[in-house]
Amino acid sequence: MNQSLTSSLGFYFEESLSMANAVGDKPSETLTVIANRFKELNPRAPVTYRAFSTRGIERSQDYRYEADFNAFFPDAEDEEYVFAWSKLWSGAEGELMFDINCYGPIKVYLNGQEAWSSNIFTERYPKQRNRFTLNMAKGWNQFVVRAKKTRGGFGWKFGSWLGKHPYVFMMPSAEREGMEGWLFSDPLPAGTELSLELGDSESATGQTWYPESAWKDADLERGVCARIFGDLEGKTAVAWSKAVVSGSSAKVVAKGSSKGSAKVLVDGKDVFSGVAGEAIGFELELTEGSHDIHVLNTGGSDGWGFELQLEAESGSLELANPCDLQGSSAVWLFSGPYDEDCQPDLEAMNDFLYVHKTSSGDGYWKIDAPDTYLRLYNENPLFGRWNYPLGVTLTGLLHAGLTLGSEEIQSYVRDHVQVCCSTYAYSLWDRSQFGGATHMHRLLSSIDSLDDCGSFGACMLETAKHCDVEGFERLAHFVAAFISEKQDRFPDGAFYRREMMHEFHENTMWADDLYMSVPFLCRYYKLTGDSRYIDDAANQFIGFRKRLYIPEDRIMSHVFDLRREMATGVPWGRGNGWTVFSLAELLGVLPEDHKNRAELLEFFREICSGILALQDEEGFWHQVLTHHDSYPETSCTAMFIFGFSQGVRNGWLEDAEPYIKAVDKAWGIINRCSIDKEGNVYGVCRGSEFSFSPEYYKKDLLPRLNDTHGIGIVLLAGVEVIRLRNHLAEK
Repeated sequence: MNQSLTSSLGFYFEESLSMANAVGDKPSETLTVIANRFKELNPRAPVTYRAFSTRGIERSQDYRYEADFNAFFPDAEDEEYVFAWSKLWSGAEGELMFDINCYGPIKVYLNGQEAWSSNIFTERYPKQRNRFTLNMAKGWNQFVVRAKKTRGGFGWKFGSWLGKHPYVFMMPSAEREGMEGWLFSDPLPAGTELSLELGDSESATGQTWYPESAWKDADLERGVCARIFGDLEGKTAVAWSKAVVSGSSAKVVAKGSSKGSAKVLVDGKDVFSGVAGEAIGFELELTEGSHDIHVLNTGGSDGWGFELQLEAESGSLELANPCDLQGSSAVWLFSGPYDEDCQPDLEAMNDFLYVHKTSSGDGYWKIDAPDTYLRLYNENPLFGRWNYPLGVTLTGLLHAGLTLGSEEIQSYVRDHVQVCCSTYAYSLWDRSQFGGATHMHRLLSSIDSLDDCGSFGACMLETAKHCDVEGFERLAHFVAAFISEKQDRFPDGAFYRREMMHEFHENTMWADDLYMSVPFLCRYYKLTGDSRYIDDAANQFIGFRKRLYIPEDRIMSHVFDLRREMATGVPWGRGNGWTVFSLAELLGVLPEDHKNRAELLEFFREICSGILALQDEEGFWHQVLTHHDSYPETSCTAMFIFGFSQGVRNGWLEDAEPYIKAVDKAWGIINRCSIDKEGNVYGVCRGSEFSFSPEYYKKDLLPRLNDTHGIGIVLLAGVEVIRLRNHLAEK
């Protein structure tokens, strides 16, 4: 990055490797390569199914793990140790930042070496977050946290420094491979040292490890349903397993027993029904493949539970869990309780995103282990996730697909959005059941900012306008309610960030938030016809302009800091990009007779003229707009293409010719310097914090390859270039 910025050519890669060199000035081919590359590298993928114990160290609402060992071990003596043991994956070598609260003396060991230790100051303030960085190895990293009991406290709260980017720690032992969480020991004498290695057997360590993974003998003597749900006479539980026949068809003989009555269904058909205490027995022929086995067990006076063995007289058969369960070898899942006027919907329950309607409220699958549930995890970083950069990315993909006439690209976007809509109900149940730190829809279920709703919400509404998306209305209403009723505002109604999971952002106003709100409000106005939402969108620009506009340059400051009661004065490129992009979106739907239209149209012309004056000779805009020694930044350049094209096509820019030339130059330089022939997108600033110093944006906030803050907007810029050229050709 030490290269002179007198020329952008070759700044990110050799010009011979550029998209322009490969396809020339053909925006449709550029769109095709970028869109297909993203789609192929981030394919449709299922969720991950893991066993999860609520008896262990759980994550709190700020997504850190909390271990209050006074609660686990109230009889522990002063100076005793408890060791917690886990592992964390890192995709590459490098530093990772952590936060810890110390309830007593703490030592953190990483990969066998002491990495951090508390002191009297960190122990004095248990509510204080202490931040530090650790050097992670590529792959699995072993963590051991030693807590010492004192009269002052016993335990810790440890994990990600930012809940928006949580760290998922996994069980480190061979027995619980694939299960989330931490193992922790009994209280041990002061001075105890443990030698632990990832993948060790728990029994081989010579220690007892919690949470308990096996039932006590007294529980095992009870029926399986009684130990999972309690003694509930007259209630019904559903058990589900899969009988997998391989090789050829199998003649199956079933034998078992039941406490309470039992009904057995195979592939939805009744094969056995017996009263309380009656032995289970039946025979049937099963073809090769997988077959659903359901047992409906109703508690009686003799107890609640069943045992069932299936044996093949011919062929090969084994029972398997209905999902690819990790962290447990259990082959049965259990749901309940149900009563006569609340019957299980077995067909709906085949969908693992379905939340069960039990007689005790919403429920989900349990596993035959102490307080253990099936839990869903979306571990696909760029598919099926709800976050604001992906909202931009998918909107770009959608319009690229529409422009190119590609049903496959449109279908990909639709499927991604559908996953988000379909997992919403489960995510709310997960949040309610496990205390807040969800693994599905974590940003939406833990919503605390416009970042978490407006961008992807707008993408969802745009996708639903062109594709069939089920259930999007529920999420749209939820997002609208947050923006309209819960998001913090100044007295004039303008949004600002007050209390957030990300403390650094508290008491600030960001130009970014125009994009995180206005495009959604515009689409929600079109969906509902309610003028309150378009009025709110228009009012935001008036409030943001009052606090962030730099009139001498006709551009926007990035952030207004309420603590200092001033704007930063730094015109970050993408912050201005969000402003122009969102204002173009607003003007596109704002009624001609709206009271604020003339004022906002004039603002659009002003800021476009200010931005136009800052384009460099080759066509780029830079990371700090007024500092051409900062790097050429791709996402803001693409956003200005979008805004200028919209302004020309809709007649908002009175002297169109300079803007047409600016679009042509900007698209040309992006194709030559920011997109290589493989469809990789370079020069996109990563997600930002803010500073009053331009040097932060220039030296610390560096560009990344294929950052999702830029892929979608580059696609939208290409779409706009095609639309503008068609518009000019028609004229």
